[in-house]
Amino acid sequence: MAVTMRLISLILIVTALMLLGADAVTSLEKGGELTVRSLDAVWMLVNPASLFTVKTWLHDHAAFAAQPVYSFLASPGWGVTGVIGVILAFVFGRKAGPE
Repeated sequence: MAVTMRLISLILIVTALMLLGADAVTSLEKGGELTVRSLDAVWMLVNPASLFTVKTWLHDHAAFAAQPVYSFLASPGWGVTGVIGVILAFVFGRKAGPE
């Protein structure tokens, strides 16, 4: 279990670094204008139909939770994946054995 969680944390951290690099390259391409892709924008690139489905379901069935979820989706993609990955890496990191 711990090995699997360490692998997942590594994948999340690498994904965060890739998203951060993509934002940096896009910012350079736009002449220095800061560009940060939100989690919503990243999800839209991966699968727009599922994002639309989730937003529609939230609007129709869980209106009380719609605004917090929309706020979460507005956060930077690299920030969300990086923070979750680092937390998992600390929690499931290697334990010091007997010396």
